[in-house]
Amino acid sequence: KVDYDVCSNYGNWLYSAGIGNDPQENRKFNMIKQGLDYDGNGDYVRLWVPELQGIKGADIHTPWALSSAALSQAGVTLGETYPQPVVTAPEWSRHIHQRPGGSPHLRGSKRRPAQHKDRGIDFYFSRKKDA
Repeated sequence: KVDYDVCSNYGNWLYSAGIGNDPQENRKFNMIKQGLDYDGNGDYVRLWVPELQGIKGADIHTPWALSSAALSQAGVTLGETYPQPVVTAPEWSRHIHQRPGGSPHLRGSKRRPAQHKDRGIDFYFSRKKDA
């Protein structure tokens, strides 16, 4: 069975490209974060980009950030066997050299707002607010 919804697919592609209707201004698709979230070990990239097969683990998502020794050991020469990046977005920097399942505050999780120390949970959920 093929799951195909023209409107939904087209809308998602526009959204990912940054040209769709988005309530948050200046949102960008972060391919490094997506790679870490959905292909943490890099198996999918290794399948479709054989030039990077020698790079182990999550480092495959950012080969340009590896040391020349690590690239040499993997058999990768940037600019020859694999292209140099055309652009590196500043928002990628916090995900470079990060491991899948790393610090949750770096992976986009929301922090809970701190509750006032003198107020119990009942203060926030009770109808009476004169405490």
